[in-house]
Amino acid sequence: MSGIIAIIGFLVLLGILVIAHELGHFWAARFFRIKVEEFGIGFPPRAMTFAERDGVRYTVNWLPIGGFVRFASPEGDNTAHGIGSLRDAPIYQRIIVLMAGPLMNVLVAMVLYAIIAANIGITVYQDGLRVSEVYPNTPAATAGLQTDDIVLSVGDSGIITPESDIGPVAQRFLGQAIDMQIVRNGQAQTLTIVPGPWSIDGKTSPAGFGFSYAQNATTQPANIIEAGQYGIQTTMRVTVLMIDGLLQWFGSLIGTTQPMEGAGVTGIVGMARGTGEIIETQGWVGYLNWMAIISLNLAIFNLLPIPALDGSHIMFALLEAIRRKRIPLEYESRVHFAGFAFLMALMVVVTISDIQGWINGSSIVGS
Repeated sequence: MSGIIAIIGFLVLLGILVIAHELGHFWAARFFRIKVEEFGIGFPPRAMTFAERDGVRYTVNWLPIGGFVRFASPEGDNTAHGIGSLRDAPIYQRIIVLMAGPLMNVLVAMVLYAIIAANIGITVYQDGLRVSEVYPNTPAATAGLQTDDIVLSVGDSGIITPESDIGPVAQRFLGQAIDMQIVRNGQAQTLTIVPGPWSIDGKTSPAGFGFSYAQNATTQPANIIEAGQYGIQTTMRVTVLMIDGLLQWFGSLIGTTQPMEGAGVTGIVGMARGTGEIIETQGWVGYLNWMAIISLNLAIFNLLPIPALDGSHIMFALLEAIRRKRIPLEYESRVHFAGFAFLMALMVVVTISDIQGWINGSSIVGS
């Protein structure tokens, strides 16, 4: 039963995100009166046409891994967006239409995060670190630190904020007695701690305190406006983190940054498995959060300058603006076709890897 739920959950998730993405392209094109011939869910071959209105054919296709908006071609050659009537539009209109798809995915993420906030409240981060566990025979244990204490400052750290890193403090004051300001049961206290080496599970840290912690956070109810603000802020924060992670991953490929532990590419099978794991462990809140993350991934991925993706079409439009000369239709078509073939081949490779991970029992979202 869990497998069926995972498949249904993933198909619903994928359907919502793909339709939202393509609606962005579609609505922007209609706004500029750019002729559209087909709005397709999935990739060809075509399974069925479920509606036809104002000259637009709405179809469902057999490969449920995406979607497309097919723009009219004066030559009668129906090709994907970036060619035909979109290609004949002014450059600024083309860029707006192409950007509209990824922007719709960003909007979907904002709405999903807002729904989560409206239902379960907003996490408010306060100063300090809440102690999760104090490890035995460590500087923290010797100092008398306890679980649920809130560490406000240590040494010269100043007031600890959610962005603070106390690791360098331990390194600067290695072997020296320093003050640790804490709050215990609502009462402020000062402990004396001596940063030093400590071990757990056979692993030794040469300079540290010896306790685990979490952000000092509380959950507060949110009205509609606050939920909307949270949706926007969370979307922006997650997007920045994703872009930073993408840059680090790319840097690790070319040798300019350290390899990222656990980094990799996940395909359709992996995302479906991940959906099942999320539903099982985190319920509907985790499911909505997972959908928002995938939606932002789709937005960022589609803006990459890879042939056949929106980012590549935007690059062609910008090149035309710089050159002030139309790029030959035949050349552009070849580039996008090669890119599409590459993406399909990559999808096959990633799917094989996903299936191997499934057989090996590896987790997608971690333990």
